[in-house]
Amino acid sequence: MLFDTHTHLDDERFNEDRDQVIEKVYASGVTLAVNIGADMASSKESVALSEKYDFIYAAVGVHPHEVETLTEADMETLKQLAALEKVVAIGEIGLDYYYDNAPRELQKKWFLRQLELARELDLPYIIHDRDAHADTMEMIKRVGYHRGVLHCYSGSAEMARELLDMGFYISFAGPLTFKNGKRAREVAEIVPMERLLIETDSPYLTPEPHRGERNDSSLVRFVCEKLAEIKGISVEEAARITYENGKQFFGIQ
Repeated sequence: MLFDTHTHLDDERFNEDRDQVIEKVYASGVTLAVNIGADMASSKESVALSEKYDFIYAAVGVHPHEVETLTEADMETLKQLAALEKVVAIGEIGLDYYYDNAPRELQKKWFLRQLELARELDLPYIIHDRDAHADTMEMIKRVGYHRGVLHCYSGSAEMARELLDMGFYISFAGPLTFKNGKRAREVAEIVPMERLLIETDSPYLTPEPHRGERNDSSLVRFVCEKLAEIKGISVEEAARITYENGKQFFGIQ
């Protein structure tokens, strides 16, 4: 059994065959998945998917690319969505200084606000951090609520150690399998198995040997296989541990 802890099955790339893809995902052995909100619309779509499919849960939140139109009324809507039974986290939230699709000060404002919302609701949260490591750490420390995961981790081993000391989980996606993914593999070596999660971030970041194709949650097994290789354990053991870690992190019984 596999747990894809970060997927976007609501993405428009699945509009033509979403139900068939989700059936394929479950048949492949992925028996838990969390569909991640990236804006207000996709947060609502994540909830709808979780209500339609027993094995899919939802996270609600607004990605740094999408914060320019956010309002306090949206925070109230997220709060209402988060009260629903199958919503298990706030996310994905964070900072993206690679694309800078929104002004950095605005990104920081709404990242902080959503961290505070997670703390208020006593929910875990999912962080998107791209080329914004110092400010991400500063925001996390400012709020002082550390029930988080760094999704598709791209920081240093030193940063990972600091996050682990605070109680964070670290999640790896397709880049762990890439030929140029040496840094991710070096970090995976030092993260204790009990703090590791696996994900696809589908339809993005398709793992080898399918790089270049549309990603979906069934391909999380390639991330699991690479993690098992790095850790020197069986694929079955890596799958079991990351499955239990995901349930623990998201509070899924």
